[in-house]
Amino acid sequence: MEQRTLVTSPVSVVGLGTWQLGADWGEVSESDARDVLEASAEAGVTFYDTADVYGDGRSEKVVGRFLAAHPDAGLTVATKMGRRAEQLPENYVAANFRRWIDRSRTNLGVDTVDLVQLHCPPSATIDDDRTYDALDALVEDGSIAAYGVSVETAAQALSAIARPHVASVQIILNAFRLKPLDEVLPAAQAAGVGIIARVPLASGLLSGRYDRETTFAPDDHRTYNRDGSAFDVGETFSGVDFETGVQAAQDFSRLVAAEAPEGVTPAQAAIAWVWQQPGVTTVIPGARNTEQARANAAAGAVATLGEDFLAGVQDLYDARIRPAVHDRW
Repeated sequence: MEQRTLVTSPVSVVGLGTWQLGADWGEVSESDARDVLEASAEAGVTFYDTADVYGDGRSEKVVGRFLAAHPDAGLTVATKMGRRAEQLPENYVAANFRRWIDRSRTNLGVDTVDLVQLHCPPSATIDDDRTYDALDALVEDGSIAAYGVSVETAAQALSAIARPHVASVQIILNAFRLKPLDEVLPAAQAAGVGIIARVPLASGLLSGRYDRETTFAPDDHRTYNRDGSAFDVGETFSGVDFETGVQAAQDFSRLVAAEAPEGVTPAQAAIAWVWQQPGVTTVIPGARNTEQARANAAAGAVATLGEDFLAGVQDLYDARIRPAVHDRW
């Protein structure tokens, strides 16, 4: 799989998001979580993204044990911090950063975290000089090698990219969320900031496997967060109404059948479309089983999608999705 540089390390263009291995996507056993990590590594994945709140540290601990079992595999692990407290600017201070990162270091079993990202903090935090002073101090004392910001909006991304020591921005980017193409990706390229693209399948919609009757487990955010009552609704189906998303996903599947390379599934085309965008460093689909993990990794070998496919994605977005999401994030 192609490798691109994030900070100073090569990372696979398709990484692995490990929210599913912690919580909020239905039950995933410890054994299944380990198997997903192993299958991803065997398929060439070298970048793993987690967070301290995924299962209250469960995901970090699983990733940490996996990392310890593969000390010479050249793996890069990023975590996120900032959602262990209420999302208020006054909570994003040096003392809390120290407490959160020390907990993550313990969970991951490392002295230095490769990359820590603020986990979708308030805009005021992203705009505050003191935020970066505190993060710089963690770099200076060796607790972290680098830092970035995970954001909800394009405006937040642009604010973070403008900071001189920000190594990466993580943002939702998929065929149902095209706004980052306008300004965020060009700005990141110009500044030398890595882009970690999350939610590439719009919470599974772009796999083409769902219909209007599809249901999800009660502890799956696709059940309980459709109205944004638990966290930003843009994290669930990319903020698209489920019925609209199902219809648009059917159109996307037809586009894949007509214009993508033979044998490429809708999910693989959706992932490949993301990492093939100029400015993207890596894309981090999640997986709940080894079959999904291997299929997602295989998307890293999909041939360049043609102009007709790219135009089809734009047309689909303009017709079905743009009015609902473009001005919100």
